[in-house]
Amino acid sequence: MKRFPLITILATILAFCCLTVSSRAMAIQYYRQSTVPTIFVHGWGSSARAEDKMARAAQRAGVTKTIVRANVDRQGKVSFDRNIPKGAINPIVEVNLADNKLSHYQDDYTAGYHHGGTYVRNVVNALEKRGNYPAFNFVGHSMGNLEIANYINDNAGHLPKINHLVAIAGHYNGLVGQSKAESTVSQEGKPTREDPCFKALLGLRQNFPRNTRVLNIYGNLDNGSNSDGDVPVSSAKSLKYLVANRARSYQELELHCKSAQHSRLHNNNHQVDQALINFLWAK
Repeated sequence: MKRFPLITILATILAFCCLTVSSRAMAIQYYRQSTVPTIFVHGWGSSARAEDKMARAAQRAGVTKTIVRANVDRQGKVSFDRNIPKGAINPIVEVNLADNKLSHYQDDYTAGYHHGGTYVRNVVNALEKRGNYPAFNFVGHSMGNLEIANYINDNAGHLPKINHLVAIAGHYNGLVGQSKAESTVSQEGKPTREDPCFKALLGLRQNFPRNTRVLNIYGNLDNGSNSDGDVPVSSAKSLKYLVANRARSYQELELHCKSAQHSRLHNNNHQVDQALINFLWAK
């Protein structure tokens, strides 16, 4: 068996330590050093796996070392796969919903999204029982956006501070194939015809938290559908009408071609990953 000289071993250890210190110093230089958790909520029929690649991209960038999973059973009970260490920097919480298709509400998704909002509320409440967090960030994909939006709308006046909200492929005015979802939107984001799910969120125009910065990411396949395959661009853009008049800031990012497909918006999408990192954590 080949033996390495002690000086070589020590030099390797020293180089590794220097690299670790250097990476940490770069993270401190470029990213906010905060204990604010970021809660990811997945879409219909999905799971925390849909959130994991975005979370791991942030981890690789040096944003955080802490990723935990919040499992929510069908009764809304929340359990965590591990604890968030005290003082953890920029922890990420991946929500994993057992009721990932809102099975009791498939004839009334407006009511279903309200119910999904209680799952989000339960995760927030469970986190608040475990730690004293100054604020929260939220990232939703597809149905997860409707659940987050209903959580905010239904709990106005009883919300924690929300620093950032990232909406990815949110179908606020319906999905492809639903006539009202194809409605055009005004410059302010107001649809010419409003889906019941959109109408249920109009209260956000009065009670969306004023300190929250919003980034709305959506896709356009550029194939004539004016959609990401599932969500029309106009439906995603209708978020502006609901929140932009109150949000601290509101930005939109439209992606194009193959990388804009509905599921690919969260799956190894460098543009989305970088946009999330910059928006949520960059100084």
